[in-house]
Amino acid sequence: MATNNMHSLTTLIKRLEAATSRLEDMAQATTADSSGSTKGVQASPGAAVTANGTSNQSGGSVAASSAVSGPLPPAIEDFDSMIHDDVATFVRGSEGLGGLVAEQSAFVLRAFDAQRKFLIVTTKSKKPDIQSPVFMEILKELQSMMGAVSDIREANRGSPLFNHLTTVSEGIAMLGWITIEPKPADYVTDTLGSAQFYGNRVLKEYKDKDHSHVEWVQTFYRIFKTLTAYIKQHYSAGVTWNNSDGIDPQEALRQVNSGQSSMATTPASSSAPGPPPPPPLPSFDGPPPPPPMPANGMTSPRGSTSDMGAVFEQLSKGEAVTAGLRKVDPASQTHKNPSLRAGAVVPPTRSDSQSSAASVSGRGKSPIPSKKPKPESMRTKKPPRKELDGNKWIIENFDSPEAVIEIDAQIYHSILITRCNKTNIRVLNKANAISIDSSSHVSLIIDSLVSAVDVIKTPRFEMQVLGTLPTIMLDQVDNATVYLSQESLHTEVFTSKCTSVNINVPGQQEEDDYRECPLPEQIKTVIKGGKALSEIVEHAG
Repeated sequence: MATNNMHSLTTLIKRLEAATSRLEDMAQATTADSSGSTKGVQASPGAAVTANGTSNQSGGSVAASSAVSGPLPPAIEDFDSMIHDDVATFVRGSEGLGGLVAEQSAFVLRAFDAQRKFLIVTTKSKKPDIQSPVFMEILKELQSMMGAVSDIREANRGSPLFNHLTTVSEGIAMLGWITIEPKPADYVTDTLGSAQFYGNRVLKEYKDKDHSHVEWVQTFYRIFKTLTAYIKQHYSAGVTWNNSDGIDPQEALRQVNSGQSSMATTPASSSAPGPPPPPPLPSFDGPPPPPPMPANGMTSPRGSTSDMGAVFEQLSKGEAVTAGLRKVDPASQTHKNPSLRAGAVVPPTRSDSQSSAASVSGRGKSPIPSKKPKPESMRTKKPPRKELDGNKWIIENFDSPEAVIEIDAQIYHSILITRCNKTNIRVLNKANAISIDSSSHVSLIIDSLVSAVDVIKTPRFEMQVLGTLPTIMLDQVDNATVYLSQESLHTEVFTSKCTSVNINVPGQQEEDDYRECPLPEQIKTVIKGGKALSEIVEHAG
């Protein structure tokens, strides 16, 4: 008896020593993490990305929030290198130009840092549903910074550097590659085409005047090339998430915002349960107490052995093992009741169906594929809207209206037409500018404009100009017809990725018919003297 008591006492002392040692290790790890987090914030990659190599309030404050300590994944290290090199060079060039261009570049830097935070979250968490509030919260800061870049352009349309602002606002859409699958690099290349539409105007205007503007455009183009190469190296098929052993996305975002590390999520991460309580002090008056239950409620290996024995005992019964199963009521059998097949799924009758599903999802099974966004044709249609918001008319969501939509514009009004289909619009009086985006079968009649008509992704577009119009800009437009007046014969037309565009000009006499002038689509380029020379392909016959 004395021997057994001594053995039990020895066992309890060993367990107490093991628990004490574990608590000491946890205390040391907590101290190391707190010191590492402080170093991570001070050495944040984004904080060093400034125009002059010093600390920048606009970039540093954002970068500090996403700072992490410890080793970074190669994808994050390469992204930091891109921010330090190409993005920093662009910011320095923007501050050299100063004014609105420098202000806009600060938001570009913050947008890249917000995307860095997003990529860190993907290395720590499982992929959430792209339509869930958690996913929207992860993207919130990035969307805010990208919107700020575009807002600067919209609020300063009369600026002499409007083409600079538009180049950046069109190009910042490249950061949307994180939502594109399976070829995000192609999306960045397409976005470069939209930015070049305005950036090439800057090159043409300042080629012989100020070379600093030319270098500024080239540094911005270089970001696209670097980002494309980065995506092909690390995310060729789209952004990857840590679905194998990642933590909850909400918790990952909280850790990144608070500057915590633990880049590699292991079972001992922050989301894991705490250590078990220490064993009670030994009592010499009676038998030793039983060992404490594990934190997750699972039984000990000894208990699992007895459970497996019970399983084999049940299997040895043969056909009698199914004697306790409940028979399905004929009223619930779908093959005997066609009405059940035609209607909804038969509701579960077992009270533990939800708990069973939860237990299955917790055994490491493959996650259910996330729902992809519905195509535009299947989305819920929003009500039509015609509203004057400040100095901007907003016309959207009209689909085959019976009457012509008339806009009584003033010279300081701009007009935005978006997501309209088979819509006839009449703009009365002289307005400032008109933008048409993501529409189809739109017919537009205008009197005169101060600035330009900008048409993007709008097939089967028709427009008639009754007065004067300085500029027409068409981007990704198929099958467009424009009728000019005698006063608008000096209109400049810029096209990019367009097909079947015809400009109709009036004859010399009032009774003469309109003359159709198709715009060229085929360009031939030859290399002569180390330079690319392009000319329009003409078809004779």
